[in-house]
Amino acid sequence: MQAVIEPNISMSVPVHTDRDLAVRVSADRRPSVRDGAAPERVVSVLFGTGIEEWRCGWQRTTGELPTREVVVSVSDLTRGAAAVAQVVPGRRLAYTALGPSTGIDRILDAVSRYFDEREDSDLRVLVDDIEPLLTERGRGDAAALVEGLRGLTGDVVIGCSFTDDTGASLASLFDPATEVGIVEHPILGAVDGLRQEDPTTFGYVRRHWVEARGGIERCERNYPQSKQIHEAIVDPETTPRTLGAALSGLVTLGVLDTWGETVGSTRYDLTAYSPTCMWLVGAALATGVDGSGSGDSAVE
Repeated sequence: MQAVIEPNISMSVPVHTDRDLAVRVSADRRPSVRDGAAPERVVSVLFGTGIEEWRCGWQRTTGELPTREVVVSVSDLTRGAAAVAQVVPGRRLAYTALGPSTGIDRILDAVSRYFDEREDSDLRVLVDDIEPLLTERGRGDAAALVEGLRGLTGDVVIGCSFTDDTGASLASLFDPATEVGIVEHPILGAVDGLRQEDPTTFGYVRRHWVEARGGIERCERNYPQSKQIHEAIVDPETTPRTLGAALSGLVTLGVLDTWGETVGSTRYDLTAYSPTCMWLVGAALATGVDGSGSGDSAVE
């Protein structure tokens, strides 16, 4: 049986602030890339928000404006904007207005020109939402932007609205184990439900999901048993039995399915495997759906 993911279930989890680059994902609203105290120095890259709307948002989210902010607007949402750079000294603001079709190299140049080698470790880069970039220009441009931002020395926080159109690309751009800061998606309700209803299986999934993903994606069979998936794993920590326990939890979460009515060992239907759902489950586990008292003592 697979978990039923109710559309109105959503859960946010704590952001991991020790990461140089983190994506924040939301399925039901524009993701928030601002919280806590406003940073002293910030470069904000806007694909889905106008400059004035963005500036007003600081008061709602942090209660104050940054000491210094540079805004790079890559859309037609800013009134009167036309490929110009302006400095507003009294508002501690500089902005560059670019059109929605501006090349990625030019966008990155507009961001990097504000870095100072003496101070850039204190600079934060915020990207409001790359969903318009993914939807309108495709994964290639989004990947080029993300790769360019990885090369910066300051902290980078990237927002992305999770939709049917962006899910697969998002999963290919960011490592769910190390690069996800916040997830707001119904899958978290299903993962937490597994934690509460079957803590032992949840423990296996939490510990072994990375190996399970690797085995599933390397296995060349369509309907393998757990031991055949296990054979595809490089240097496994799991055994076929513990991997099978993790796979059963992933079936419950809708990541893959079982195949027909079999006698003996369960066979898994890898034609039903969803890499995007697997990414979401991994991100949920990596960012905070943990299992204190969840039966980890039973996990080998």
